[in-house]
Amino acid sequence: MKLLVTGGAGFIGSALIRYLIAETAVRVVNVDKLTYAGNLESLATVSGSPRYVFEQVDICDRPALEAVFERHHPTAVMHLAAESHVDRSIDGPAAFIQTNMVGTYTLLEVARAYWQRLDEAGQAAFRFHHISTDEVYGDLADPAELFNEQTAYAPSSPYSASKASSDHLVRAWQRTYGLPTLLTNCSNNYGPYHFPEKLIPLMILNALEGKPLPVYGSGAQVRDWLYVEDHVRALWRVLTTGVIGQTYNIGGHNEQRNIDVVHTLCDLLEELAADSAHARSGDNPAGFRGLIRHVADRPGHDRRYAIDAGKIERELGWRPQETFATGLRKTVHWYLANRDWCRRVQDGSYQRQRLGLGEGA
Repeated sequence: MKLLVTGGAGFIGSALIRYLIAETAVRVVNVDKLTYAGNLESLATVSGSPRYVFEQVDICDRPALEAVFERHHPTAVMHLAAESHVDRSIDGPAAFIQTNMVGTYTLLEVARAYWQRLDEAGQAAFRFHHISTDEVYGDLADPAELFNEQTAYAPSSPYSASKASSDHLVRAWQRTYGLPTLLTNCSNNYGPYHFPEKLIPLMILNALEGKPLPVYGSGAQVRDWLYVEDHVRALWRVLTTGVIGQTYNIGGHNEQRNIDVVHTLCDLLEELAADSAHARSGDNPAGFRGLIRHVADRPGHDRRYAIDAGKIERELGWRPQETFATGLRKTVHWYLANRDWCRRVQDGSYQRQRLGLGEGA
């Protein structure tokens, strides 16, 4: 099997490729534009594998995509390429419309034309797996409610609206043209190699440097957290055993308030980075928690996301292996051991400043 993975230099995409090369026998073609959040250093451990190839291509560039398909003849596509940060989508939605909607449309059309040229066996084997987010569902007011595969879409941000649109395109291409698609919606991912604009790596790195830990509003927003390595195991399970035309929600069973995530990170750092100048001491009794600052909330901030992952558990036999406690400890350990990676992946355009105030749209 040969997989074409879009966005393979990003956080989830690189974790997927590391898993595929280490745990399966498939060949992987990584198609990535290499934007600010895409970095080939995240793939250093697999870059020398004879089963791995990198193609620097924008998914909006149809001729370049067509050339990749003709050159590599993939058995399946795993589509992860996307602009993915809510705050950036508030400041500049155009890039999200272009990549997430136009890019997905372009990829679907190239994949459809390629699939239609395959012989009968090739068409039967081909899969187009679109990886999306739980943010397409909006938020949950009822504390007992969970998102499931039948939940109506109600996106709140330019990012989630663009992803909802791409989901609809994928479903339409399956129903109208028969393209064999699969779709997954996941909860918040975390783990190693996460670009430092996202909550968990941002808090870790700011804390180690004694910088403020910005918590939006009261920090009472609830998210379900999914360790990235659990997620990629689920993606592989869906690709290889999922039913064409079906959607599978992937969650970690780890609902946490944002403020509690930050408190837990601070406490882990007190334990694992006790020699830091910003850790708790006689002169600094508040320690890392003393760096927490409540700031103006994000415009349109969703209150709660929570995934019902019952379908993928019942039908495909997948369950997360990490609890939030075990996954978060592994994550903090990784960032403490890989400070050089964190410095190198920030190209100068982002220095962990506040984004998402709606000033750049």
